[in-house]
Amino acid sequence: MTRGEVKRRLALAWWQYLAVGLVPLPVMAWAFGASAALIPVLAMPLFIAGAASMFLSLPRFSAYKRALIATDKALGSAEEPAAWIELARVRRLAMLFACFPAWVAALSVLVGLEAVPQILLALSTLVLLYLYRLPRQLG
Repeated sequence: MTRGEVKRRLALAWWQYLAVGLVPLPVMAWAFGASAALIPVLAMPLFIAGAASMFLSLPRFSAYKRALIATDKALGSAEEPAAWIELARVRRLAMLFACFPAWVAALSVLVGLEAVPQILLALSTLVLLYLYRLPRQLG
């Protein structure tokens, strides 16, 4: 597989994780938004948990940066395919953790969290996922 094909696949994977992260919120809002809140007292603790889940992505971002640097150093050598595979593995795990705030926002629909905090959690996922886009300088 050529370097361009690998970069295209990684770009497609980013868009897929963006959909996996953000689509559950509007689906849950459409399906359960009009119903009564199950346990309204959990709305604020769930928002705080969603905001705190952003910090779970910090160690994953450090690992992603190290894998990115290792991939850049391996370009043009025999270790390049293994470096791309490792970068994809580290990035996949990091993007999974970056989706947590939006998933918590989707669950918060059930407890009656307002729309503004839900949007803030979804935006935090969007920002975290944006950090995992491949830089143009790579390759």
